[in-house]
Amino acid sequence: MTSLSAVNSRNLPVLSKDMAEKKLGQTDFLRLMTTQLKEQDPFNPVDNQAMVAQMAQFSSVAGISEMNTSLKSISDQISAQTELLASIKAATTPAATAASNQGV
Repeated sequence: MTSLSAVNSRNLPVLSKDMAEKKLGQTDFLRLMTTQLKEQDPFNPVDNQAMVAQMAQFSSVAGISEMNTSLKSISDQISAQTELLASIKAATTPAATAASNQGV
């Protein structure tokens, strides 16, 4: 589990710098959600709308993350193709010679 330290005036737990740089994934979200459900007061359960909103928000974030990964892959492929076309063009374009410059 993560160690927390109180570093603010309200004595609220704050993540260490190492933990702040890590991102929560789908497994972490599901673990938090099941713990929340397990630890909730049975006479005052979590509102269904709030739970659905949390799941929808996580789903949106996951979808955006997957889309960013796909767009990065497409961008890398386009860059590689552009470099390849530039190298092909440079290899097939004849170099200007002194003789051809004299005729101009």
